[in-house]
Order: sequence, then structure tokens, then C-alpha cells
Amino acid sequence: MRRAWIFGFVTLLTLLTIAHPTFSQTNFTDIQSHWAKPCIEKLAQKGIISGFPGNQFRPNEPVTRAQFAAMIAKAFPEQMNAPSRPAIQFRDVPANFWARDVIQKAYRSQFFSGFENQTFKPDLEIPRAQALTALASGLKLKPTNDVELSNKAFIDTRTIPNFAKSAIAATTEKQITVNYPIMRRLNPNRTAQRGEIAAFLCQALPDTKGLISNQFIPKPETQAREIRGVWLTNIDSDVLFEKERLSNAVNELSRLNFNTLYPTVLNWGYTLYPSNVMQQEIGFPVDPRPVAAGLRDRDMLQELITEARSKGMAVIPWFEFGFMAPKDSELAQKHKDWWTQKRNGSVDYQPSALDGKQIPVWFNPFKPEVQQYLLNLVTEVVEKYDVDGIQFDDHFGLPVSFGYDDFTVNLYKKEHQGKAPPSNERDPEWSRWRSDKLQDFLTKLFQTVKSRKPNVLISLSPLDLPFAYEEHLVDWHKWREAGLLEEVIPQIYFQGQKFVDRSNPDNWVTLKAARDTVPTAIGILSGLSSTPRPIEEIQRQVKAVRDQGYAGMSFFFYETLWNKSPEPIGDRKAGWQTIFKEKVERFRL
Repeated sequence: MRRAWIFGFVTLLTLLTIAHPTFSQTNFTDIQSHWAKPCIEKLAQKGIISGFPGNQFRPNEPVTRAQFAAMIAKAFPEQMNAPSRPAIQFRDVPANFWARDVIQKAYRSQFFSGFENQTFKPDLEIPRAQALTALASGLKLKPTNDVELSNKAFIDTRTIPNFAKSAIAATTEKQITVNYPIMRRLNPNRTAQRGEIAAFLCQALPDTKGLISNQFIPKPETQAREIRGVWLTNIDSDVLFEKERLSNAVNELSRLNFNTLYPTVLNWGYTLYPSNVMQQEIGFPVDPRPVAAGLRDRDMLQELITEARSKGMAVIPWFEFGFMAPKDSELAQKHKDWWTQKRNGSVDYQPSALDGKQIPVWFNPFKPEVQQYLLNLVTEVVEKYDVDGIQFDDHFGLPVSFGYDDFTVNLYKKEHQGKAPPSNERDPEWSRWRSDKLQDFLTKLFQTVKSRKPNVLISLSPLDLPFAYEEHLVDWHKWREAGLLEEVIPQIYFQGQKFVDRSNPDNWVTLKAARDTVPTAIGILSGLSSTPRPIEEIQRQVKAVRDQGYAGMSFFFYETLWNKSPEPIGDRKAGWQTIFKEKVERFRL
């Protein structure tokens, strides 16, 4: 008896909140800062949607199939009253069900279809893809452009169910599709929220269209997009050290249809652009070494940006060294208190990280002074230059053997009731704690950048998982899930079948999740000075990347594109022309 009473009360409340004029108020108290506020208020005025007791709309609550049918009935009475197929008795919609009539009308006018065994599943929360498909079907919308191309407006196009691809292409063309907060992320399989459904309806109705900000309305693609990047370094390369050489390089990269440049701006403990931050820290605004003499009395980064902008290319400065610096550098020597250490007290990282030329140390990424130093550099670049993003790699992490310095040990003890860190450097909880501290700083960095220039994206080029986490505590899968990464370029520098296997998203859940949620390109090794790779191998790898649906690729590094290669330069460049046959815009959020 009690169960029946509760069911009856819930059913009545559902009826009232969706359809009854008692709660058709428009002065909702819980939408004042909501992105769809004007739309919600207008639909409420028209009686298409209603609220809850207490002047609430609850814009973030889910919508069921039955509730959506009720909204459609009010929004499109003309279509709902023009049935185009006979009625059907759904087994799970009894005669006394509150929405039985509108479900029948929605089915007969082809807004909705049923499921197997003649069921409707009225209480099933409706995914966004189903809601858009219902609108396209009932309003008789068909795409006029290529379906696959239109759906490339979304970074997660591969997650669109097959049944919804044509419908979503049509609703995108008609500007009914609305994506908040990221226009290019469709989230087709996520449950639709009341505010989102309101936005769909506003865009579908002629007298309410325009109440949703254009920044949330995706446009169908009219051409392919692809990240075509290259890293420009100051190791084994002098491309950054002379203005004319840099200009020629950008011109040639543009001619060969590259569209993204990742120049290193922090390397060897110095900046490669004139930095006030480094001037204050070490007395040198730019790398003072003789090998970098070509950087003096000029602003390499500004020159690069000017050249790139004239060619329609993006520039994303690469803070290559991150928390690492040569042990003998002025910065490291001045700030020995920044160094972290291993359990045995050693501060030395492996020399191979700097080609064996110097031994690096690692600055403690948990110390406020170290964090502020890196924040100052990033902020300087973002505020001073017209950049498209900033990029880090695994040097933004911490080698798993480090973290036994006094500061980190005491911080750990403070958060663990006086217990010291485990002696096992790979202890799962110890690794997770350090990695989460890195995420905390990335959050701060993300917020700092966005507060200055919201359109500057945060890019990371890590090693592939689980290696990046196990060795450097860089859990970029978790960071991406937290919304802190807007572009990911995993370095997959293998050859042959191993490259295909490692880059195959079906083999790596984390890689597949990245590809389907943020622009994810693959870092391809075009060769090292000592071991250049043939163009045929590069062509095979590019094909594999494209076949697997990534947003593009970036090559390490500039000199081995053609200057240091196994083929004559002319043949090598001809090979690149077969890879990038025409110019395309870069893929981004």
C-alpha cells in the first residue's frame, strides 16, 4: 500500500512539473547564472516547459523519454497532430500512465520510435544523441552535406552512435545542436539535462532561435581539419638561432602544408626568448651560451609568431625542460633549495636526458617557490605573445625515484598523521599522492592561463601510458578527465608494427578515451640526427594515425624532416607533399 502511494505521488509530481500550468512560472531562482537562462525563461512564458515548486527549474537534472515527449507535444503541436503512422500499444506504457497520450502522438508523428518487444521505456533517461535524433526525425530534417564531414565538427565524432549520425549532421546544419561548455564536444551518449533540452527546443523553434550564445552552437565542417605539427628545437638544430634561417624554415613548412609549430622556449636552464623572469632570476634574459649567440639582440619567439601568422600557422611554445635543469646551470646553482632527491640522497637524474652532456637535477614541483617560477614563465609568454597555446611534456612530472627531500617528506607526514613516505619508490599510494600533487599544480596553471587568455589552450606531449605515470607520475589520462588538457600528443616513437600496435586505440583504453574527448594527435619520430628514418616509414605511420581517427600528428624534429634524412632533400620534400597534399586548418577545441 505504501509503495503504491509513493508511486502515485511521484507520478503526480512528474505531471505537474512537466505539463501542469500551476508551475509554469518564469522567475526561476536557480537559473540566474545558467548559460541557457534567456531560452528557459522564454520557453516557460510560452508554456512549453514548466518548473518545480519553490520557483525552481533544476536545469542540470536529467530528462526521461516520457518527459521529452511531453515537451515536444507542447513545442510542436502542428507536427504532433499530423500522424504519419498508426498507433502502437507499448507494453510498458499502461492506459493510466500520465504521458500515454503524448507518447502515442510522438510515436505516430515519428518523433520517437520504440524498442524491442514493443516497449517504449518511458522512464529511461534520454541521451543527447537520442534527443537530437527525435527532433530530426519528427521535424523531417535531412543533412544536405556529407554526413561524416559534418560530424567532424566534433572532437568526439567517433562516439556518435550509427543510428544518430545522419540526424546529428542534420541538426548541426540547422543549428539545433547545442554543446556546453565546449562547442566541439558533443557528448552524444551523456544523459540530456533539462537546460540542454530547452536549448535544443529554442534552436528548433523559429521565434526562440538566437537565445543561445553562438559560442555553444557548432557549425558543420566544410573541410577536413588536422593537426600537422613539428617541434623546433635548439638541440642538434640551429633553426632558431638566425632570423633568416627561421623565416625560410617557416616558409618551407607552410609550403609543404604544415600548420602548427611547437618551438622550444625553455631549455638547458635558459629561455630562448628575452625573458624578464629569467633576467631577474639569473641575470640572463636569454640563453647566454656561445652556441646560442644567435638569440641575442633579437626576439626569436616574436619573429616566429609574425612569420607563422602571415602563413595562417599556429604557434604553441614548448616549455621543454619543465621542472628539470642542468645541475651546473646558474638557475640550479642559485636555487639548490629547490632540488628534490632520491631516497639515497642523490639529486642526479640520468645524463641521457641531456644526451650525456650534463647531469640534470629536478626542481621540487611541490614547493611554492618552484611552482611560482614556472607560473611566472608561462604567464609571461601568454601575456606578452600572441600564442595559440602552451605545451609541456613529461618534464612537467617527477621521476618516480624522486620526492624524498625534506620538504616533500614533511608535507607527506603532515597529511598522513606523521607517517613517513614508503621506502618503496613505486608504492601505489605514494605514487598516487605525488601525481595528485602535480595535478593540483596543473589545475592552478590552467586557471592562471585561462584568467589571462581563455583561448590559449593547454597542450601536453607525454610518453604513452602506463609508462608516463609509472616512470614520471604523469597521469595524463586522469588530468584529461579533469578537463585540464585541451590537446594531447603522446610520443609514440616506435617503428614498424610496434608503432601500429602502440598507437592503436583499441589496444589502450586511455588512448581511446583521449582520442574521443580532446584533440589527440600522435607524436611521430621523423628521425634523430644519428638515426634518420626513411620517408616510406613516415608515410606508413601517418596512414596508421589517420586510419585510427586521430586529430593529426606532430613530428620530432624539424631537422630530420629533410635536412638530415636518408634521401636527397628534393626526394624527401616530394614525399612530404604526398603526405600533406593540401592546406587544412588545424584541429582544435
